[in-house]
Order: sequence, then C-alpha cells, then structure tokens
Amino acid sequence: MLIDTHCHLDAAEFEDDRDAVIARSRQAGVRAIVIPAVGANNFQVVRQLAGQLPGGAYALGIHPLLVAQATEADLDGLKDCLQAWRDDPRLVAIGEIGLDFFVPEISTPSGRSRQEYFYQRQLDLAVQFDLPVLLHVRRSQDFLLKYLRRRPTVCGIAHAFNGSFQQAQQFIQQGFVLGVGGAMTFDRALQIRRLAAQLPGDALVLETDAPDIPPAWLGIAGAPIRPRNEPAQVAKIAECLAQLRDEPVSQLVARCADNAVRVLPRLSAVLQTAR
Repeated sequence: MLIDTHCHLDAAEFEDDRDAVIARSRQAGVRAIVIPAVGANNFQVVRQLAGQLPGGAYALGIHPLLVAQATEADLDGLKDCLQAWRDDPRLVAIGEIGLDFFVPEISTPSGRSRQEYFYQRQLDLAVQFDLPVLLHVRRSQDFLLKYLRRRPTVCGIAHAFNGSFQQAQQFIQQGFVLGVGGAMTFDRALQIRRLAAQLPGDALVLETDAPDIPPAWLGIAGAPIRPRNEPAQVAKIAECLAQLRDEPVSQLVARCADNAVRVLPRLSAVLQTAR
C-alpha cells in the first residue's frame, strides 16, 4: 500500500486541478497522503482537505521558513487546535517543523535563535499531546538531534533527509524513520542514494513533498518552466528505491507502509477510510 508521507496538497500549484491530481494518485495505487501544515493560516485548510480525501491525514505545525513572520499567538493557536482536534484520527503528527540553516536570510545568529525557539516550543507540544513530528532537515541535523535528545519520547519522520550515515543512525536510534523522495532519483545525488541503498529497510518511508522536489523524470528544478511534483509520483519513486536496494517493489512498498504506520500510529485508522 503506497503512502505519501509528505505532500503539500493544499498548495496553490494544485488549485486548478486538485481533484485530477488526487484521482491520478489513486490510480497509481496511493492509498494515504499526509498533508503537513506550514503555518497558522493553513491549519484549518489542511484539516478540511484531509477530511475530504479517502486516506487523507494531516499534521499541524509552523515551518522554519515561516517562523520569522510567526508570533506567540500562532504558537497559542497551534496548541488550541491540537487540543480541539486531539480526537480527530486524521491528525497524525505535528509538522512541518524543524530547522533550516541553508537559507541565508534566516540563518543569521538571530534567525537561528528564533528557529530554535519555535522548534523547541513545538517539540514540547509533541510531548504534551503525545504526537510524532514531521521534521524539516536542512543543514541542521546535529541541532535537531540536540533538542530531540532532551525529549526522548519524541519520534517521527525526518523529511527529505540528506545527512551523513552517522547522523542517519542517530535519528534512527531516536525512533525516527527517514523520508525518501524525488531527490533520490537523480544519479548525481550520491549521498542520498547511498543512504537509500544501505540503511535498514525498517528506517525508510516514501514521500514526494509535492509540489516540490520533483523526481528526475519530471525535469530539472531550475528549468525555465518549473516542474510540478504530485503524489502519484510516489509509485515511480518506490520503483527507483527498490532498484537501488535490489529488492522487489511490492516488498519495499509494504515495508515502507509498515514503517509509516509504526511512527505515525494514527495512520492505521486513516487507512481504513481508503479501502
């Protein structure tokens, strides 16, 4: 059973043909899609969209790229929504949260400090509400781990992971699995491909990050016309990963689905809506 564990299906890029995108994902065998929020202004949007989608699930969080504009009121609003919707089985995680030390504008000392503050506050909410997290990881692996070690009960998915093998092992020891998507499909992505091939099978889940991180066959991200990724592509991403790992696609898909349900336990109930 194919599960796209990270898809921004609410994005403006899908506004004109979202129903067709969803239909193509179903035809490709995708039975569950996790839609992470990025800020307080789309908490309600992702919840409504997930509720309309067979196999739809959502996460609530404030993305590190948006914390510069976020406020204490947004954190309070996140807590209020988590409290109000805590019995909604489609609410499977807190996310997308994390740290981004790649973008220069938010990687100044003050920018990093603000990111780390929002990250810690949201990790504390994960502890309070006993929810896993969907982590944005970009040149920030060691700092993410530092704060996770202070909260040993927090687990989840390290989305679009691109760290070292040693860092990957540390996330796995913390109870995380690593998201594998379009970046892995490029021949030049040597580090990601090595990780995808060598890490234990119970440490990986499939994702697209649609409409972002398009796989190699959709074109180059810097092209004049930016290619749009979509959840149906997770099927070919699974084929690429299975080829790298030299294992049957059906076996890999089943194991990745099991891994997703293990770290996002509420997905089990969501999958019942997708049959």
